[in-house]
Amino acid sequence: MTRLARRPGRVSLAGILTAALLATPLFASTTTALATPQADPAPSLIPKPVSQTALTGQTFNLTSSSAINVATDAAESQAAGKVAEQFAARLRVSTGYPLAILPGAATIKLSTNGPASLGAEGYQLRADSTALSVTAATPEGLYRGLTTVRQLLPAKSEASTQQAGPWTVAGTTIDDSPRYAYRGTMLDVSRHFFSVAEVKRYIDLAALYKLNKLHLHLSDDQGWRIQVDSWPRLTTYGGSLEVGGTPGGFYSKADFAELVRYAGERYLQVIPEIDTPGHTNAALASYAQLNCNNVAPPLYTGTDVGFSSLCVAKPVTYTFLDDVFREVAQQTPGDIVHLGGDEAHSTPHSDYLTFVPKASALVTKQNKRVMGWQEIAETTLPANSIAQYWGTDDTRSRDLARKAAAQGAKVVLSPANRAYLDMKYNSSTPYGLSWAGYVSIQKSYSWNPSTLIPNLPATAVAGVEAPIWSETLDNLDKLEYMAFPRLPGIAELGWSPSSALDWTTYKTRLGAQGSRWDTLSINFYRAPEITWR
Repeated sequence: MTRLARRPGRVSLAGILTAALLATPLFASTTTALATPQADPAPSLIPKPVSQTALTGQTFNLTSSSAINVATDAAESQAAGKVAEQFAARLRVSTGYPLAILPGAATIKLSTNGPASLGAEGYQLRADSTALSVTAATPEGLYRGLTTVRQLLPAKSEASTQQAGPWTVAGTTIDDSPRYAYRGTMLDVSRHFFSVAEVKRYIDLAALYKLNKLHLHLSDDQGWRIQVDSWPRLTTYGGSLEVGGTPGGFYSKADFAELVRYAGERYLQVIPEIDTPGHTNAALASYAQLNCNNVAPPLYTGTDVGFSSLCVAKPVTYTFLDDVFREVAQQTPGDIVHLGGDEAHSTPHSDYLTFVPKASALVTKQNKRVMGWQEIAETTLPANSIAQYWGTDDTRSRDLARKAAAQGAKVVLSPANRAYLDMKYNSSTPYGLSWAGYVSIQKSYSWNPSTLIPNLPATAVAGVEAPIWSETLDNLDKLEYMAFPRLPGIAELGWSPSSALDWTTYKTRLGAQGSRWDTLSINFYRAPEITWR
């Protein structure tokens, strides 16, 4: 990773991050939680499972003699083994137990031989006095089930130092699968750059709540953050600064490959975004020929939007995009590339209508699905496209979502006045913005994706995404403060059935996450309306 300077931040956390990420497959914290003397009879899970039944009088005890067995077919053995090893490695740290992965009899039984009806991410879980078992149809489903096991265990199981037992799970059975296939979060690394280690930290926290998409906003007016060999000044010059004029940075191809690998092991698909035709000042400053007047503007370190545009009429624009989308697609094993398309206020409307189909064709040329912000629905979209709704209940935004669906596109819901994690909680929030209004925890949680946009077919909704823009967020502390506690709520909207979405019961379950977040050293906003446990 190329990093041009260190910024002030949580100095102790930086050291902890480096050591923990190298030492264990998942991030763990140095904070120690109080010992839990017995299993919680009603574990406060987020997202809420589809079905959960308590087994009265049953408790699973994890002990020093506990071992793990993985039953899987040959084709999935390596992936399932990695899932089991990640889980065991985390618990070895906090419990001090060997937790060997062995063939034959074991007290923790993992299987990918479950029924196909479970789908890619569904699982069945049982904890009783004899064993703890997780059954899925795929290694991904197994991973989701073990994510639930993590929440069933005491919060101190997340610690990065050995803790005292007992380690118990209240007797329970769970049948679970997601409501939506798309459950994501977007991280803006363009306005402020976040290192590989910092993004890994965010991946770990997102994975804990069963999110499965990581949308990286990799280019904007303030910085270009992904290496493109055919246009090297995009990063060496265009990525040199960030908001406020402090040194920026970028991901080398090796860095990006590491993020893709790390996210993939936690079953998050990386979706790269190259924002076009607006939000392009970093590219325009890097290469004069991309400008209609062949004059490169200076680098930009402010926070205004809508002033930049690629030159739609110039052939070099499409040579540039062809190269960029090709190299970005080659670095991305997932099936989606996001081409932006939002706030192109400096692009004449007729040019915009010409540009998006041309840019889309360059994405589909790489055998990737086109994804873009809601404005792309004004144009003709290729098959299997995804439009990302970021409206605030306004008529135009809702119309664009319906236009996308009418073309056969799927819609991912990211309403700015509910799902934008960079919006202030209230007037006293020290970071963030408020152009979409204040977004309390209750407001962020209290909406139903299937009914948010009137007359949008429920079948058109692909899922939800919680973006976090970084105009005011220049370190990990601030990022976590704005993401938590709202990110788990968006995750639940994407995973749990609509019948489970109830603010009164949710806020109780949310409060129970506090001790886990303390153990993980998450710098979360301790909202006064939540009783933190």
